[in-house]
Amino acid sequence: MKKLLLPAAALALVSLAACNPKPTEVTSTSPDPNAAELAKRKPVELPPSMTSEVTFRCKDQSVFIVDFFQGDKQVLIKPDKAGSLTKLTAEKAGDAYKADGYELKGDKTGITLTVPGKPAQACKA
Repeated sequence: MKKLLLPAAALALVSLAACNPKPTEVTSTSPDPNAAELAKRKPVELPPSMTSEVTFRCKDQSVFIVDFFQGDKQVLIKPDKAGSLTKLTAEKAGDAYKADGYELKGDKTGITLTVPGKPAQACKA
């Protein structure tokens, strides 16, 4: 019985050695049907990343949290930690940020803020 096992094992190994060890490659030679449309599109502009979050105290003792973003064309403003966010935008860097009756001028050290229904007031970081 042992004499029969050895040739059978050798035969099994020889048959496995004849297999192709390379993985199967799948290729597609057909052209992309959307290639022309994709080539015409403008490059995608990623949203700006946040550069800093600053808490400001205004003249009337109100507190606002302002998130400044890269490119100086967008800020998020919230009246307190639990308040809702309002996105203010500027046409170009250096202009006042405006939206929904809010207007914000300034930078990370100090701002002038106009809130709907209230006059403009100075706020310090």
